Amino acid sequence: MESRDFIDLRKNLNKTQQEMARLLGISVKAVRSYEQGWRTIPVHAERQIMFLAARKHDIIAPREPCWIVRNCPENNKTACPAWEFQAGDLCWFINGTICHGKDCLKWDEKIKLCRMCKAFPTVLQNMPAAVK
Repeated sequence: MESRDFIDLRKNLNKTQQEMARLLGISVKAVRSYEQGWRTIPVHAERQIMFLAARKHDIIAPREPCWIVRNCPENNKTACPAWEFQAGDLCWFINGTICHGKDCLKWDEKIKLCRMCKAFPTVLQNMPAAVK
């Protein structure tokens, strides 16, 4: 995630830097550093802010679970944590999901695949991709 993406999502959430720091459990100084581009935004902060943005406006789409949207084979579906926890609208947020026939161990690999998926929330698809 680039600093501009972080700023845009913070503003989308209508939060000050101080409020964002409290939501993410980090210091205001860290938020300022992310927004200035002085520090790399850590994965946990990126995931949290994307989750909050997706939930804020109840815009996680589609409403059908990802395994239906993607027409997942039974063996992939039953091995996937999104299926196990019945979180098909949050598959992009959950590590270890079985997408494209494999699970991605690293967030940057996973989010790259997720951004191309029709089960990924539209509001987040329109955000410039940090990982291309």
